[in-house]
Order: sequence, then structure tokens, then C-alpha cells
Amino acid sequence: MGQPVPNAAGLQSMSCNDIFGRNVRALFATYQRSLVRAVHVCWLACALFSPLRAWCLSVTFINPGKANEVYWVTVSQAMQAAAFKLGIGLEVTYLERDHAKAVEVARDIANRPQARRPDYVLLDNEGGYGPACLRILDGAGIPVLMVFNGVSDLSQRKLSGAPRERYKLWLGTLEPRADDAGYVTAKALIAKARAAAWGRGTVHMLALSGDRVSSSSYLLAQGMRRAVVEAGDVVVDQEVFSGFSREKAAEQMQWLLKRHPQARLVWAANDQTALGAMDVARSHGLRPGQDLLFSGVNTSSEALDALRSGALSAMAGGHFMLGAWALVVVYDHYNGRDFAAAEGLEMTLPMFSRFSPELAARFGQRFGEGRFDAIDFKRFSKFQNPQIRRYNFEFQHVLSTRG
Repeated sequence: MGQPVPNAAGLQSMSCNDIFGRNVRALFATYQRSLVRAVHVCWLACALFSPLRAWCLSVTFINPGKANEVYWVTVSQAMQAAAFKLGIGLEVTYLERDHAKAVEVARDIANRPQARRPDYVLLDNEGGYGPACLRILDGAGIPVLMVFNGVSDLSQRKLSGAPRERYKLWLGTLEPRADDAGYVTAKALIAKARAAAWGRGTVHMLALSGDRVSSSSYLLAQGMRRAVVEAGDVVVDQEVFSGFSREKAAEQMQWLLKRHPQARLVWAANDQTALGAMDVARSHGLRPGQDLLFSGVNTSSEALDALRSGALSAMAGGHFMLGAWALVVVYDHYNGRDFAAAEGLEMTLPMFSRFSPELAARFGQRFGEGRFDAIDFKRFSKFQNPQIRRYNFEFQHVLSTRG
């Protein structure tokens, strides 16, 4: 799981035949790295006999991450599996963390000949460039679903308005309920501190938050603070912004340990910052899981291993599936099942689960090496299942679903 996959940019094409062919080739590239994946390659080859009309819906995802960044590659892997199951031609363009490039990519999509434009664009507002991209894409007549991070900042809201108001083709947003992850990981850390011999009395915590602009970062920290307030005997000695970066977190941890030697808990907004902080703790002769307790969010293979070994004391994950769920939503919209009436235009849905070592092992068995084809994505579709009234994208539900 989490191995780099080729950038899928360019997968979109001018015809259903090309969409089909390039989509299959991209999926082959994703799965061909190991002997384990060879079985999936054979399975995908069977798609050559599927009706070509099944691939005529096309979607472009403007991925804010890097093409070798574990979390965002995993997001794309899950999306590729969902696209195949739903008959969608998928294009993924990585911004390589250059958020300003989002406007350039949106302009490129808008300037394509009509036949090469996607039916939908999935857009993350990480970095705050969402309103500018909405203006460009709406002007080109391309529907947009904003994903992962919506428009919550008031100054941005003045530029964008609400979905389907100023920009009629801004269909809405789909975000994870990120405060859930911040809350359950902090609560688990505090519970373990109380169970430890040194956990009596006031417990001191360090917080490695994400960034200063994205709504998901704000909500993660908000959940953490709620758990701290509820505890009553926990003090956050210092909260810093690590930018979800392992390197930045390691740099900060060097001086945080010196400044706050009494700290025993380290809450982190993602797995990479937790792992970077743990590396520094070890270099100071401290044992993660014993001398310091760490938490993280996301499900990289390294984080799963750390949870199973006890070095990572708390972990939440599951929102990497949001890109795949967004494909379910636009698939339903394309087929006449608009989400607006039942779900609202700005959807914030529970997607996280707290991972135990047992759940981590089960996750690895089911989805290790990016094997998300085990999920029957059609089971989550309102178009395919008219009896579904509300979307259920909770991760526990995913674990019980097979393809």
C-alpha cells in the first residue's frame, strides 16, 4: 500500500474508445509492480469485453499532492478502482504541492476542445485557489464537485458564494468529518496516559497540527482540543503547524523536546508528522509507545506497522477513500440522482475509523498494496440501489463490502 503510481494525467481522451483504452493501461501500470498484483491485471483485462458505453462518463481530479506522496497516491489508487467498477474514464493531475498551479490546470482543462473536456472536475480547495478555479471551470461549462476541503474561509466565500449560486455548475462539496479523527486520536492518547504509571496528575501534550489554511486542518485540531477540554487534566504545552510534512515535524520536534521536557503525549495531524517526530524522539534516546505516546491520522504502511508494534499509540484513517466516494456521487448525478435534496449541497460525512492493531492487520490483508478492487463501489450508489436514501461512506462499512 502507498507505493508511488504513475501520474494518470492525460488519461482523458476524445472518444469512449480512447477513454477505455487509456483507463485500462493506467490501471495495468498501477497493478503490475508485484506478483500479488498480477492476478488483478488479469482481472482488469476482462474489461476488454465490457460495453464501451460504460466508459463514456469522464472525470478529472486535480490532486493537490505529489505523485509519490503516500497519502495522495493512495487516494488515486482507490479512485482508479472505483472508476473501473463504475465505468468512468478517470484523469488525475498532481499539483506536486504547488497549489498555485491549480489555476493553470483549471485553465488548461477549460481551453480544451469540447470533445476532450471531462464531464466533471473534482477540485480540492487546499491552498485556497478553489474560487479562482471555479470561475474558470464554470465559465467553460464544466460541472465541479469540491472535495476534501471546501470553501469555509469568509474572504473566499465572498468570492465564490455558495454552491449553485454565483457559479451554477459548482454542484457542491464533499468533505470528511475531520474533527472526528482529531477527537478520537487525542482521546485515545489521553486514555493511555491515564493508564500509564506516569499518567497521574496533569498530563502534558505537544500538538503537531497541519497547515493554517485548509478546513480539514482546522477541524482536525478542533477535534483534538475538544478531547483536551473534556479531559480536564491535560495541558497542550505548544501547538505548531507542521504542514503535514515529515521533515518539518522532525525539525520542530528537535526544539520542542528541549523546550518542553515534561511532555508525554504527541498528537499529530497525520501519520507522516507523527513518524517524523518519532524519528527525533528515538535520536534523543526516547522510546515511542513507552516514554512518549504518539498519535497520527492516515493509513500508510509504515504507520500501520508502527501501530501494530506499539510505537504509535493511536491512529485514525479512512478519509483517503473520499475521492472514490466523490466518483460515486458524480456517477449518481450523471445518471439523474442529484444529491442536493437528500444530502444538502455541502456534505460533511463521517468517514474515519479509529484503528486498533487488529483492524490495522485486517486492513492490510484486505487492501494492502492498493488492492481496492475488493470493494463493490456500485453497492454505495443511489442510482444502482434506489432504496438508498442517504450515503453511508463510513470506513467500517467499507471493510464489510466486497467486490
